[in-house]
Amino acid sequence: MYHSISDEEEAAVHPYFRITTSRAAFFSQMKYLYQNNYETCTPQQAADSLNRSSVSSTKRVVITFDDGYRDFYREAFPILNQFKFTASVFLPTGYIGDKTIKFKSRDCLTWSEINELQRYGITFGSHTITHPRLRGLNRDALKEEVTVSKITIEEKTGTAVETFCYPFAFPQTDLEFKKMLRELLCQAGYRQGFTTMIGRADASSDQLFFERLPVNSCDDAALFRAKLLGAYDWVAKPQKAMQFVKAWKQGQYQPGGNGPKVTRAC
Repeated sequence: MYHSISDEEEAAVHPYFRITTSRAAFFSQMKYLYQNNYETCTPQQAADSLNRSSVSSTKRVVITFDDGYRDFYREAFPILNQFKFTASVFLPTGYIGDKTIKFKSRDCLTWSEINELQRYGITFGSHTITHPRLRGLNRDALKEEVTVSKITIEEKTGTAVETFCYPFAFPQTDLEFKKMLRELLCQAGYRQGFTTMIGRADASSDQLFFERLPVNSCDDAALFRAKLLGAYDWVAKPQKAMQFVKAWKQGQYQPGGNGPKVTRAC
């Protein structure tokens, strides 16, 4: 899970919450994947692979970028292309235009750049329209964010959009909200979804709410390797526990845990 490829300083931000990865760090991380025989794939290819019962020795990664920042076009794509890697970029369509629009003080991609990138194998998914905290929306507003953003990307790119990326921290302890979101994603025609839940996806993962590994400039070679091998997956437990504690304090705790995982999206 990447956001911005930039040399911008984030010294005042805790390393866990930083969203920038320097060009040098990103190059080093992609070089590591290449030298260690990792293959990149699309969300659909990843889902298909996980649905198969056969065991494969192929090491696959889905490289994702949230927020549709223009530095993907300028900085990330040339490096990805050098290693013949692909990636999936998630667009908040309200900030994507024919001319550059800023989101969180950063330039976003334009539709012409998106169409150019698409010709080189970069795939695009929805990151809502306005990048709101979805949990606070009513059903109609939530439906508009997930549906209209999908339609917009499809109209602008001429390609079906089947992947959704959840903005902000994913409320994994709110079962009622997850049920409603799942229904709306399925109705809209999504087949895969990504969240901020930490971990590596496997056959037990819910394919509308895939886990991811956050990466930024603080990931040196040792930490990057550890994340790929699963040594960072333990962070998912305290992440989930913190959400339960927060929900309990707000009177929103729902007993019963997350329930059974669902491998099939819809």
